[in-house]
Amino acid sequence: MASALAEAPRMKAIRAASARRFLFICSQNRLRSPTAEQIFADRVETESAGLKNDAENPVTPELLKWAEVIFVMERAHRSKLSQKFKLHLGGKRVVCLDIPDDFDYMAPELIALLELKMVRYLPQLQA
Repeated sequence: MASALAEAPRMKAIRAASARRFLFICSQNRLRSPTAEQIFADRVETESAGLKNDAENPVTPELLKWAEVIFVMERAHRSKLSQKFKLHLGGKRVVCLDIPDDFDYMAPELIALLELKMVRYLPQLQA
């Protein structure tokens, strides 16, 4: 039983790594989530959206249905997403990357942090 519980996070990461449609969500869809969408687009299908009403590309039920795995930048985003779209999540995996709103679009530091946080969820590139 204990080994099965220890294996659970690893198995979730393996399932996420086999997913091909990732949705990245932040507040306004202006800095973090569009950066993630851009830098991972060569490895998986990506979209990005924001949770605020004035977001560049607001979260919609259609985007949530499209996504296989949903990545939020902050814990507050996960809570807000669940509150606003609970019926549309349908048991989908929502992963919090814990990336603060401290970066500009495509900032090298943001790219490095996203790469570090996402490595376990991305499919392995074939050499």
